[in-house]
Amino acid sequence: MCIIFFKFDPRPASKNAYRLILAANRDELYNRPSKTADFWGTNSEILSGLDMEEGKEGGSWLGISKRGKLAALTNYLEGRPNPDAQGRGSLVSNFLTDNLDSFAYLRKVSSDGHLYNGFNLLTADFRANEDTLCYYGNKGNSEPIHLKAGIYGLSNSLLETPWRKLQHGKRLFTSVVSKTLPPDGLVQELMHILNNEELNTPDPAQESQGVGYSKAMLRALSAVCVRSPGYGTRTNTIILIDREGNVNFTERNMLNCDINQWSTNSFHFKLQE
Repeated sequence: MCIIFFKFDPRPASKNAYRLILAANRDELYNRPSKTADFWGTNSEILSGLDMEEGKEGGSWLGISKRGKLAALTNYLEGRPNPDAQGRGSLVSNFLTDNLDSFAYLRKVSSDGHLYNGFNLLTADFRANEDTLCYYGNKGNSEPIHLKAGIYGLSNSLLETPWRKLQHGKRLFTSVVSKTLPPDGLVQELMHILNNEELNTPDPAQESQGVGYSKAMLRALSAVCVRSPGYGTRTNTIILIDREGNVNFTERNMLNCDINQWSTNSFHFKLQE
């Protein structure tokens, strides 16, 4: 699963404002093998975590490149996914290595959308002359869309679907990004939101989409930070891109499948615009 809150402001007027503030959780089996975020081996241009599940190695859920390309993925909650569908993580990795712009890439993906289980994909290009952020969900409209400046939430339904957990988290996120905070303070407050375990039940919209899931699992999935035996939120990621193209990437990861053990790493670099 996963949840993402983001504020897109392509031409911030204030010197201290951000072109992008993104806060995301990765929800997954605690024991699914993966690499924590780092710059890719010989390619020190791309920064992301990587899936190491057999047959899906090299896929990702969220990443950014020094060229200003960014992609983020969430799964679409569905009761009976196809076990033979293509791995969705490649959609992120392929965009980060591709030369297509964000909208052209999503148009290409949309033509093959039926090959995958349900997903939502955000792609962005942050450039000196123009910032672009686009969205496509293969359970929604057949065409991708350009996103205007604003605050958005994306969980495991289509963009801005008003699940209670999404509305709750978005209210908290909006409150924090409306403050004037130094980067460290902003990251700290966003981390606090990402680790909010408050259950948002009942939620008929989420429950009707999750037919086939147990009541206990749907209840667990109603929180911004998911906690259930063996499955839940195991990575928090925050990305800040300021007016000058400086990137602050902070990732907090669960260690040893233990919800009481965590490690935090930060990366700072400037976009090559």
